[in-house]
Amino acid sequence: MALSIKEQSKYWGIAAAGLMLVLWFLGDVILPFVLGGAIAYCLDPVADRLERMGLSRTLAVTLISLIAVLAFILVLLPAVSLIVTQANELAQTWPELVAGVQGWLERNFPSIMDDTSAVRQQLTDFIQRLSDGAGQLVTSVLASAAGIVNALVLLVIVPVVAFYLLLDWDRMVARIDALVPRDHVDTVRRLGREIDTTLASFIRGQGTVMLIQGLFYAIGLMLVGLKFGLVVGAVAGMLSFIPYVGAIVGGGLAIGLALFQFWGGAETGASADWISIGLVAAVFIVGQVVEGNFLTPKLVGDSVGLHPVWLIFALSVFGALFGFVGMLVAVPLAAVLGVLVRFCLDQYTASKLYTGRDTSDEPDV
Repeated sequence: MALSIKEQSKYWGIAAAGLMLVLWFLGDVILPFVLGGAIAYCLDPVADRLERMGLSRTLAVTLISLIAVLAFILVLLPAVSLIVTQANELAQTWPELVAGVQGWLERNFPSIMDDTSAVRQQLTDFIQRLSDGAGQLVTSVLASAAGIVNALVLLVIVPVVAFYLLLDWDRMVARIDALVPRDHVDTVRRLGREIDTTLASFIRGQGTVMLIQGLFYAIGLMLVGLKFGLVVGAVAGMLSFIPYVGAIVGGGLAIGLALFQFWGGAETGASADWISIGLVAAVFIVGQVVEGNFLTPKLVGDSVGLHPVWLIFALSVFGALFGFVGMLVAVPLAAVLGVLVRFCLDQYTASKLYTGRDTSDEPDV
């Protein structure tokens, strides 16, 4: 006899609570496995295509791994090294930028920047906190021995985990399918296909958009002569999965740095280089036009169904509860929950709870 809805809800609730407890207690311990699983999920279509071309699964995964290692050594490792160098330089230059902000405010808004002004005190405290926080963050990340060890561990464990998960991916999916309760196998498979479509559209498609935008912003800003252009491009690219946030944060940071770099009148009295400042702004305008009209429609499409507010909420909640690992799993879990919520809403709108009592079979009075 099939379990009642109440009992099924109890068991699925226990499973969900168990997942949350695992994230809560293990935390950063499962970080390499989360990253490895994400990499294997993204590369599984490539391995499947190589298999259809005649390669065995082992040979396909080995070929993908060799190409990934070469790409990491030749491209990614130098880029990461340069980003870290620029981030360190930015941290060292930060006090000078803070002093420039205070000086510009004092010259242009002397009334609100008077020594007795409450606005001056608030701005000074805010800038000081921002300066101290940025400096401590960059210094701790770059100088922490534990951070270096953890990075080395990730570089070793993540590829190994990704390799074995990618090698056994199809068998794991088949095994999970075999464990699905037979009464609900068709429904679970349909939801699984919808979840896979959502994740594929968002993670694979949006990941490609993030990479293209990060490269475009970094190269464009460096070509127009902006210092720390690579760091700004990396930040804008990583945040571009949240619509407008990447452009606002990256554009604001880039234009702010451009004002201090190209506004020669800040200290010397020379005229500002408005052309260079305009070129920095143009890089982000072009990037947004290309992303909104070409990249996202072609690579992501309209099937994702993840509202920006829902993404921000998921990142905030999971980040606060489970730290960095929570932020990594927030997007896929938000996608899964979105599919399940839409399914529940469809079931609700088709139920008598929504439609009301069926009066078609009642006798006429």
